[in-house]
Amino acid sequence: MASHRRPKQPSRTRVTVLTTAAAAAVALSANAANAAPSEKPSKDEVKAKVDALYEQAEQATEKLNGAKEKQEKLQKEISTIQDDVARGQDDLNELRDSIGMAAAAQYRSGTIDSSLQLFLSSNPDDYLDKASTADQLSSQQVEALKKIQEKQRELAQDRAEASEKLKDLASTRTELAKQKKAVQGKLAEAQKLLNTLTAAEKASLAAADARASRSASERVDLGNTGPASGRALAAFQAAQSKIGSPYVYGATGPSSFDCSGLTSWAFAQAGVTIPRTSQAQANAGTRIYSQSDLKVGDLVIFYGDQHHVGFYAGNGQVLHAPRTGTVVRYESINNMPFQFGVRI
Repeated sequence: MASHRRPKQPSRTRVTVLTTAAAAAVALSANAANAAPSEKPSKDEVKAKVDALYEQAEQATEKLNGAKEKQEKLQKEISTIQDDVARGQDDLNELRDSIGMAAAAQYRSGTIDSSLQLFLSSNPDDYLDKASTADQLSSQQVEALKKIQEKQRELAQDRAEASEKLKDLASTRTELAKQKKAVQGKLAEAQKLLNTLTAAEKASLAAADARASRSASERVDLGNTGPASGRALAAFQAAQSKIGSPYVYGATGPSSFDCSGLTSWAFAQAGVTIPRTSQAQANAGTRIYSQSDLKVGDLVIFYGDQHHVGFYAGNGQVLHAPRTGTVVRYESINNMPFQFGVRI
């Protein structure tokens, strides 16, 4: 006979949990529906964020430039040391060859004497320390041995120095990659923000930037301030010839520049070599702390960490390569935190 059972009723606990979950889901849906959509940042907000990112990129750029400069210097030093080692080894071989024939003959006959063992030893200092052995040598032999010893010491020192510099070079290359990644990251972030603007907003920012450049150019009056020197004026005029050239991080001309790339390139055209980075250029001459004492062609250092540099152009203006997205141009000296001038 069929069994008739009452259907099992859900427990009160299970009903309560299901009810609570359903209520929560309804509440979340309602909140989501009622929440105001996130507001798109305004054009001015985007510009402020982008400018901040470009400044951070420039800070990283100067560190990148410093790492590049150090890498190039280390590579030259290592090459010189390696050349010295090669020449030193040749000299040592010649010294050994000068007594090698006699030693080789005795070695083959098995009658090599202690003095020739001394010349062939990889550590002749041990022999020289023994007076009895040294007494067996002629003055000419002693002199030859001393030359071998000195050359061995020089080679050991050169090889040790090359080894340390190679380690430093490896570390510098790591830093170079790190700073390059930092610059690229900041620029990519800035570009992502710019991509949120409409075509009209982008055009508006570009037009404002162009107006700022033209306005600064019109206000420059070199007649009000004499040049710092003939070479400083020549460097400034070289920089003037590059007005309109694009800013590119790490660039030193002749068609694109970053800030310190422009100043170092321009002084090179005037026959003056200055350091590559803005921080190093800050220490390349006499500091001028009052803006009223600046002359055309003086370098002008900005920001507390000295990561930006330009030329003083007279009448409260600087000529510089500002940042990514801009070109070499004039700008008010008050647009950035002035630190001091540098007279080369």
